[in-house]
Parts: sequence; structure tokens; C-alpha cells
Amino acid sequence: MSTLQQLLEHKIVAILRGVPANNVLPVAGALYEGGIRALEVTLNSHQALQQIETLQQALGNKLLVGAGTVLDLEGAKAAREAGARFLISPTVDTKVISFAKEHDLVSIPGAYTATEVLLAHNSGGDIIKIFPAPNPAYIKNLRGPLDHIRMMAVGGINAENIHQYQQAGAVSFGVASSLVKTTTVVDESYLQQLTGTAQRLVQAIATQ
Repeated sequence: MSTLQQLLEHKIVAILRGVPANNVLPVAGALYEGGIRALEVTLNSHQALQQIETLQQALGNKLLVGAGTVLDLEGAKAAREAGARFLISPTVDTKVISFAKEHDLVSIPGAYTATEVLLAHNSGGDIIKIFPAPNPAYIKNLRGPLDHIRMMAVGGINAENIHQYQQAGAVSFGVASSLVKTTTVVDESYLQQLTGTAQRLVQAIATQ
């Protein structure tokens, strides 16, 4: 199964932004136990490339590991060298999209307006990240004229509303602070809570 097929099957991408490098493996392990099968390390995190490399080496056979906040070609190249299997951006950068396609990486550029979404898709984006996704109705409205484009909802997604975004037509979901809280001390209690939150997210879309 290709990386894209796996992302579409599992749907949820956990966003790790600002997780200390020494905590990334236990956090990823807890997410995996909760049913998460894909995660992104944002490149504006401390030691992001090292974290991607560590995760890929330790858990690459269990989890899809990608890079987020990929803002330019240099970041895309560095992420690929670290082992990222997909590239997620908050914006449309056609050079990043082209690089991803040339190197068999899944490209998930970010867009907001209909014009940006279509540009990202026509430039080769595999899934278009709608960011920020203010509400499910916005996804539904975009999909009115653009129902041929796969959309990923990001921004404020949690276990209580994720099914609404799914019903609106989103095929994938990026989940950040409602899942991984970087200000919390990472101990056994936190990891158990993290697994529980991940389970609720997975169950919320599995029942739809």
C-alpha cells in the first residue's frame, strides 16, 4: 500500500509541534497505542529533523512519519533526507509540491480560498490542507464546486467535531493541540491520557 493510500485509510495525522526531542518517542508510542498511524513533526520545532530521523528509524515500520510547516524547497530537501514520507505546508509553494512529486513523497500543500485550493491541486498536491478550517460548513462549501479534490481539515479539530468535518467531505484530518499538548509534563499519566484521546478520535470517524 502506498503512503497516500495509507494516509487516506487512516485519515488522522497527529501534529507534533514543539515536543521536546527526548519525549518524541514515548509520545509517538502512546499515539500508536491509541490507533494513530501517521504523524508530522513541524519543521519549526526544536531539532525537528533529528526527531523525524529518530521516529523513522524507531517506528517507521508502524507509523507514517512526515514533515509539517514545510515552507520552502530547502525545508523539503532536508525533510526528505531525514526520512519524511510526506510533506505538509500551510501555504502553496509549487517548488515544494514539484519536489515532493519528483521524489515519490506525498504532497499536502495548504490553502484557504477556492482559488488557492484549485492551484494547489492543479500543481500536483495529493491532498489539499484546508487551513485554517473554521468550521465543517466551510469544507462543505468548498467541495460544492471542487468535489474532485481531496481535502484535509486542519485547525481546531477534536474528538467532538471531527465527525462533522468528515460528513462535510474532508478525507483527512490534522490534529494538533487538542491531541498533543506540549506544555504538559510527559509522564505515565499523560501518556495514558494521550492514548485515550487518540482512541476517541479514531473511534469518532470509524463509526461514520
